[in-house]
Amino acid sequence: MAVTRREFIKIAGMMAGGGLGASGFLPPVPASEVSAGTAAEKAAASVAATCEMCHWACGVIAKVVDGKVVNLEGNPDHPCSRGKLCARGIGGMGLLYDPDRVKTPLIRTGKRGDGKYRKASWDEALTYIAEKMEAIKKTYGPEAICLFAVGSCSTHLMPLLAAFGSQNFGNPSFAQCRGARDIGFRLTYGETPGSPERLDLGRSRAIVLFGSHLGENIHNSQVQDFAEGIGRKAKLIVVDPRFSTAAGKAAYWLPIRPGTDMALMLAWMNILIREGLYDRDYVERYTVGFEELASQIGQYTPEWASKETDISADAIVQTAREIGKCRPSVCIHPGRHSSWYGNDVQRSRCMAILTAMLGAWGREGGFFLAARGSLRKAQGKEEYPIPEKKPLMEISPYPLAGKAGLTTGVTTVVRDATITGKPYPIKGWIVMGTNILRAMPNEKETMDAVNNLDLLVTAEIMPLDTAMVSDVVLPSASYLEQFEDIGILRGYRLGVTMGRPAVKPLYESWDGYRIARELAKRLDLAAYFPWETLEDKIKAQCKLWKIDYEVLSRKGYIAIEGTEAPFITEQNQPVFRTPSGKIEIYSGELEKLGFDPIPKYTPVEQPEEGRFRLLYGRSPAHSFTRTTNNPMLHELFRENEVWINAKKAAELGVRNGEYVVLVNQDGVRSNRVRARVTQRIRSDCVYMVHGFCSSSADLRNAYRKGADDQGLITRYAIDPICGTTGMRVNFVQVVREI
Repeated sequence: MAVTRREFIKIAGMMAGGGLGASGFLPPVPASEVSAGTAAEKAAASVAATCEMCHWACGVIAKVVDGKVVNLEGNPDHPCSRGKLCARGIGGMGLLYDPDRVKTPLIRTGKRGDGKYRKASWDEALTYIAEKMEAIKKTYGPEAICLFAVGSCSTHLMPLLAAFGSQNFGNPSFAQCRGARDIGFRLTYGETPGSPERLDLGRSRAIVLFGSHLGENIHNSQVQDFAEGIGRKAKLIVVDPRFSTAAGKAAYWLPIRPGTDMALMLAWMNILIREGLYDRDYVERYTVGFEELASQIGQYTPEWASKETDISADAIVQTAREIGKCRPSVCIHPGRHSSWYGNDVQRSRCMAILTAMLGAWGREGGFFLAARGSLRKAQGKEEYPIPEKKPLMEISPYPLAGKAGLTTGVTTVVRDATITGKPYPIKGWIVMGTNILRAMPNEKETMDAVNNLDLLVTAEIMPLDTAMVSDVVLPSASYLEQFEDIGILRGYRLGVTMGRPAVKPLYESWDGYRIARELAKRLDLAAYFPWETLEDKIKAQCKLWKIDYEVLSRKGYIAIEGTEAPFITEQNQPVFRTPSGKIEIYSGELEKLGFDPIPKYTPVEQPEEGRFRLLYGRSPAHSFTRTTNNPMLHELFRENEVWINAKKAAELGVRNGEYVVLVNQDGVRSNRVRARVTQRIRSDCVYMVHGFCSSSADLRNAYRKGADDQGLITRYAIDPICGTTGMRVNFVQVVREI
């Protein structure tokens, strides 16, 4: 590698220490104001790419010398990076040059899971897949094929599957991450908080985090804004059973009993109403249902909430007054991973309602409004066949499954149909951009589904767990080897992004568009992919939008001027796409579906004596299972630990740094994991970083390293409104390794 470990750590540390950017998607620093750099940097070619080391999709400038990427830095013109990268982003070179990459197409020769494959040509592999798909279609119908795809690749494979005749999609980004949050906000405001979220953190007077590990999950521009807000003396309230990195900056750390977040928020609402600390004018003008809320909220007193949350009544009152005093410049952060306890839509509704009571939606220091305007995407043939059978999401028991403005759905609905054959069989999975085996709860159920398939195809850069139980494995190009499809950022202003390849694809890797197009040819669906290459498609899109392709290709991002309208004024009134046309504190839509129109608190199960609730989170160095084998990032964080309260550790005889084993309520044992004994976590919880202990022996750095939290998540609570899976409902014992 051209960058040494010492240099890499130095670069990552510089990024972590800096980054006081403007808030929201405010204009980035102009490229002309960025230092020209050293003579060596001037000699290197610069290529604007789009990072896919996590889902933030930062703009990257790749420095290329003699056909090799030697450095990565943030694109100063791109609003998601603003000239900076996190450790993961810099580790993109580690992914590109990882010696363990999938190098050729592979076809399984042994039993599923035994790791026996033979090399195949692309033609043989794609012909094999096409023949299997046609056989499934003939026997079960085209709807029996399902796509699991995350990231830019989904823009190519979704049209392919729709053209084939199936609208069955599953996406852990919805079902296991932010689906419940987006549904909760859509029910309240008629739209989601956005991704990236439209938060004006830099100008907030108060910021509230419910289990949002800013600084550890590394959402680049948002962390920059967060630092800006803290630097301007914003009051930070962190509600978290664990003393996170963000909690170290907090004015108030509330170590809440897990599962009681709604109790705290309902008590806050009560105090805001009782003491007149809500934004009365805003509520009267823009909301419906406040009277109903006010009539029901009196039962949720600070004293009642104190017993539920294990937070003192005084602290509950004090923090409520703090956010009321700072209104409307308050950010109640909606979070991203919101699949916790099975009541997640209503918990997210509480966040949305609090935001409305504080008058913070569309106000400076709160949430800013989405940019105006829309851009029509260039497509091939648009007439997709109408499926004979309804998509699974339309006939699932969860009425709002997959309806947060996303063309995706609930992964467990697909998995259940694959196992049971009801309401109709699912016999083929195509997986790209997600390690579905390690993304969904209850790995045994996922394997039961996999073993009931006639076809499992995975297109992947690395031989991750799902790839190694697949029938066909296709070598996917990394973002540094391919064009990234044109994208639309609807933040402070409307913007258009794209990424160029920095180097030619290594080995036999193909980009997602080429995979989809070549497979479409073999399925007689080529008309849906009229462009020879993805670059041709991007050029057609630029022509449609009257954007200079050469400028976009060089800069990686172009802002559409005149589209910004971030805050409410008399001339810029908000539009709420709800049935009432207003913010719906009382949701008539939920009432019609048989759910509480105003959130009500229901206790969740708590661990019995001797057990701990299993909590999990992220590391600044890693994105799920995607990066734990990365040679550069592995050096920074080689294996996870389990956090355990110091008093409980002493009772168990567990010393800091020694290895322990976790055993969950169903008797599932973890791999050994090092104990981190600390006072920074409640005594009824343990905490682990997600994504470790890969089962793929082809990943030399990640194989069996650390402990797999997902393997311990055998139970899950399904949100009845949208079907997302609450995964913080598992309890473990800590056993000393003998």
